[in-house]
Amino acid sequence: MSNPAATPRRRLPAAADVRGAAQLAVDATAGLVDLVEAVHAGIARAPGLPAPADGRTRGITGLVYRTVRGATRLVGGGVDALLGLLATDLVPSDAAPAPDTQPASPAREALVAALNGVLGDHLEASGNPLAIALQLRVDGQPLALQAEALRLRLPQAGPAVAVLVHGLCMNDLSWARGTLPGPDGDGGADAAPTGLATKLAAAGYTTLALHYNSGRSIARNGADFAQQLEALVAAWPVPLRRLVLVGHSMGGLVARSAQHQARQQGQRWPSLLSDLACVGTPHQGAPLEQLGHAVTAVLGATPYAKPFARLARLRSAGITDLRHGRLLDDRSALAPLPAGVRCLALAGTLGETDGAMRQRVLGDGLVPLPSALGQHADPARALHFEPGHTWVGAGIGHLALITHPAVHAQLLAWLAAPASAAATP
Repeated sequence: MSNPAATPRRRLPAAADVRGAAQLAVDATAGLVDLVEAVHAGIARAPGLPAPADGRTRGITGLVYRTVRGATRLVGGGVDALLGLLATDLVPSDAAPAPDTQPASPAREALVAALNGVLGDHLEASGNPLAIALQLRVDGQPLALQAEALRLRLPQAGPAVAVLVHGLCMNDLSWARGTLPGPDGDGGADAAPTGLATKLAAAGYTTLALHYNSGRSIARNGADFAQQLEALVAAWPVPLRRLVLVGHSMGGLVARSAQHQARQQGQRWPSLLSDLACVGTPHQGAPLEQLGHAVTAVLGATPYAKPFARLARLRSAGITDLRHGRLLDDRSALAPLPAGVRCLALAGTLGETDGAMRQRVLGDGLVPLPSALGQHADPARALHFEPGHTWVGAGIGHLALITHPAVHAQLLAWLAAPASAAATP
């Protein structure tokens, strides 16, 4: 009898799908990753703010961009090299991973998450094995949503559950990182195991994280997330009394979309939701994606630049949804903050919170302050966070919101106070 543990991992059986998408991956990566990174590097070059010496981002942000660019070079030089890199940590598609499967490397996770953010809708539509399947995970490993499996996997499961939802091009491992504030707020040598997931666990929450393909539309991810939460609630091994959702950036939109669709469908879990925390979430859209849209229009009007306009249109559905902060398939539908839930907004600015126009427009470098706080000139579209339920941190960039101690401290202080919406037995 063969030993399954000794069986070497095979190359991806769907390698042809990756080869078929390779050229698109090169084009999309070259165009869109530069556009996304320009958000951070461009803001750093704004007047009065320090600029990186080489024009690139640092820390976890820079790791994502460097990894994707490295993959692009490998594709350009030979697709097999890229396949070898990506196949190393993937199990065969015809074998379900065991619960104790060794987690993939953080660098590989960052690569696949970034590729999904840039062209995840294409990866899914083409049946590419690199498309991330939406699932709840703990320590980078998926949870089986059956009562006995949860009891074995989470022997300390308690009545209060917090679910963390990452943003565009990120993955669930982001929440495990902790860092001291740095020049661009992304950590690096100062990283320490004091991330939000660890702190929530210490505060008495059984902490899970959502892993999803951020290139899909927010509405589709929201619907699937709602189904996952419904299955989780039904299978939770102890009586569940309190559910908290924390979303960073796009993750806040996915969480809001899930809650809205779940209520429409009469699912059970929204009645257990006590708190919905949105961290750096572009509720009213991310204008620098709008800038990309404007650039596309300008290029398209210039005959010699039309090929570049076609490249600029290679955005995933998820990136496009960020343009307007779109939560639902019906573009005209409104999704107000849920009643009976303590809704919290945490935002950052790259400078002092003095209300100056520059700080409001630049916000955290990706999301303007009014968008992160749900403000809008049209009262019907504005989100009305209750007094005392918004917080703004000065000198905190968009990616730094995930790891910054001040953000963690404010969120934990809110969650330590009883929530009137918390479910009762």
